[in-house]
Amino acid sequence: MELNLWLMFVAASLVMAIIPGPGVASIIGFAFSSGRRTALASVAGMAVGNALAITLSLAGAGAVLATSAIAFTILKWAGALYLITIGLMAIIRSTDRSGDGAAAKAISARAAFLTNVAVGTLHPKTILFFMAFASQFIRADAPYLLQAAVLVATFTLVAAATDTLYALTASRASGLIRRPAVRKWSQRAGGGAVMSAGIAMAALRR
Repeated sequence: MELNLWLMFVAASLVMAIIPGPGVASIIGFAFSSGRRTALASVAGMAVGNALAITLSLAGAGAVLATSAIAFTILKWAGALYLITIGLMAIIRSTDRSGDGAAAKAISARAAFLTNVAVGTLHPKTILFFMAFASQFIRADAPYLLQAAVLVATFTLVAAATDTLYALTASRASGLIRRPAVRKWSQRAGGGAVMSAGIAMAALRR
């Protein structure tokens, strides 16, 4: 892939990654509900999910979703219901506290990682978008697999960098909250953000 073409893809990927979507909302939700470690684990999960989604798109799954309303709907609702469930669990945990005001149990880093692997992979718009978007940066006279690998790695790393900034900023803001009562509402807000990401995914249109 030519350097100027790759730099154009980097710039386009950066613009895409900065725009908040269900993935960013879930990362911020994990930061507020469970702290930096869990938020960064969710970033890693989103990176894996993005890589899988783009790989599936370039492998032809985007064409299937573009022509099959049933496949699009199944994938959309699978991701949405998973996010809503995780967000609801976070809210329930925020009320699970003893009378002495002990902090609610946080979502584990492992659960956040797996959640965002699912969110990234099951986001049908990502697969559809890359079917049309990435193809513009692939030259017909060059090896396809090598170009596809470069595009997958590039977008995954760019998105991971911006997601990390979102996670660190949100977790730092959450860390400034010390009062137990405020922390409880912070955790509930985090769960609500994750649920809103699921609702946003459910509202996707082809």
